[in-house]
Amino acid sequence: MMMSRQLEGYRLTTAEILYHLPDHPGVLQSYVWQDLDIAPRYPVLHRFLDFWSRQIEGRLHSVRVGTAALITPGEMRSPHMFQLH
Repeated sequence: MMMSRQLEGYRLTTAEILYHLPDHPGVLQSYVWQDLDIAPRYPVLHRFLDFWSRQIEGRLHSVRVGTAALITPGEMRSPHMFQLH
C-alpha cells in the first residue's frame, strides 16, 4: 500500500508543530508529525491539524513542514569515465 500511495504522488512529509502548553500558555512544546501526504496542499496534515484544534487543549502556535520524495527516477553517478567499444 505504501508503494502505491507513493506512485500516486504521496511524499514523506514531516511537520514540526509548536503548541502552547494548556497549563502554562507562555511555554511552547514541540511535536513531530510524519506521514505520507501530497504537497503542496497537504490534505492529510490538514486533517490532523483540524483534529488537533478540535480535540487537543494545546493551542497551535506554528507548523513547519518538510517533504521528500521516496521514489525518484534512477540516477547514475560516477567520478569515472566509461568507454564503450
